[in-house]
Amino acid sequence: MDLLSLTYMRPSYVTNKDLRRSQQSILSEKGSVRSGRSARSSGIPDGLAFDNIIAGVTCSPLTLRDFLNFLLYKEHSAENLQFYLWYQDYVKRFSQAPYADLALAPEWTKEKEDEVAAVLLKEAHRGMRKAPAVAKTMFSGTDFEKKPITEPQISLDKAAGGDPFATPPQTPRGERKEEEYELSPMLSPVSCAPTMATYRSQADDAFAAAGAQAPFTIQPFRQELNRIVSTYIAADAPRQLNLSAHDRNLVLHALSYTTHPSAFRPALASAESTLRVQSHPNFVRWSTCNGCPPRIAFARTLGWLGIGLAFAVATVLSLSGAARGWRAVAATCWVPGIHAVVASHRGMCICMYTFSRHKYHVRPWELFADDVEGAEGRPGGKEGKESFDSFGSGNSFEMEPWVQKYGERNVWRKIFDKEARIDEPVLLAIHDTIFVQAGIVGLLAGAVLTAVFVAVPPGGYF
Repeated sequence: MDLLSLTYMRPSYVTNKDLRRSQQSILSEKGSVRSGRSARSSGIPDGLAFDNIIAGVTCSPLTLRDFLNFLLYKEHSAENLQFYLWYQDYVKRFSQAPYADLALAPEWTKEKEDEVAAVLLKEAHRGMRKAPAVAKTMFSGTDFEKKPITEPQISLDKAAGGDPFATPPQTPRGERKEEEYELSPMLSPVSCAPTMATYRSQADDAFAAAGAQAPFTIQPFRQELNRIVSTYIAADAPRQLNLSAHDRNLVLHALSYTTHPSAFRPALASAESTLRVQSHPNFVRWSTCNGCPPRIAFARTLGWLGIGLAFAVATVLSLSGAARGWRAVAATCWVPGIHAVVASHRGMCICMYTFSRHKYHVRPWELFADDVEGAEGRPGGKEGKESFDSFGSGNSFEMEPWVQKYGERNVWRKIFDKEARIDEPVLLAIHDTIFVQAGIVGLLAGAVLTAVFVAVPPGGYF
């Protein structure tokens, strides 16, 4: 009996206590993901930590729905959060399953995972050694097959006038059998919604491609896991997770053995690591912008115009015969100009902050939603895509109506677009900090420039 067969021996009983211990072990194994780069080390306040957003304790515009919309429309990686939310719900439902059902789905321990990983690695090395033979079989019967030059071939070359690149006439091929032209059911022009049988067949194909045994159909939640495999794990899944071939095969081998949540260990580690280390910091930094990109570019342009105007005024006064004190007038343009430029590089428009501190520009995908207050208590809550659904098609949004409508919107409308209220107090504190820091930089830089121009002797040219 080989090592892979030992892994698929009859499962033993598992209790709720074992399930909780398994979940704790998974979390402890991923401890480096959480503690390796915390929210504080990324410059993110504790109030906007990843766990707080997932728990739903943050307010607009930093809610869980805002996070998912950011991943869907900006970072294009919504499948990680969709899978993560489904997994959290699945752990709760699995722990509440009857004791008899839990006995059919034992824990996928780290020891079993290491055993299967060793077997898969050995098979991968064996496959690499067989690569030349596979290539030879692949090109067999084609024009790329390496064949020895025979006498008939030499005579054909001579008949072609001695041209080594001449193509000899091909012999007519026989008629193909009629069944070779039949379309596969997956390529049929008649499309229909996927059924449980379709999900099961797709999952069976994924298990077979990974070299895993057929799973036990009597295990709890087996039909649901077939849908998960078809949606997130399979190589051609519509919401395919960013897994290596090794991790994908490892997950498929584990799922063919059990439906215990521990079978998703590699997939969960990959999705959660991406969410915590990359997506969450990007979302928080992106959410600190109180204006849309055209508005921020407009504010930066105004800032540079103010700085240019200040230099022009200071230069004219320095070349004239006016008293040196008049050159300090340029500081009235230097300070706000530098203030606006520095704040715009942090994603803030100081005009919006000054006149409407508790406001931010509504996101493009919320502008054209129905005028119905959503679950978050602000317009645009009704989404064109049910992105919270654990199952469904891919996360493509290019065909949604708002994409074309927002693209046709002129720049002036985008600059002065619709605004919504900021309810998150931590975000307001961040805006206060950015405004004060940019103001200090503007004051210091303006004072230095003013001192330099005041120290220049008067030109007296006019």
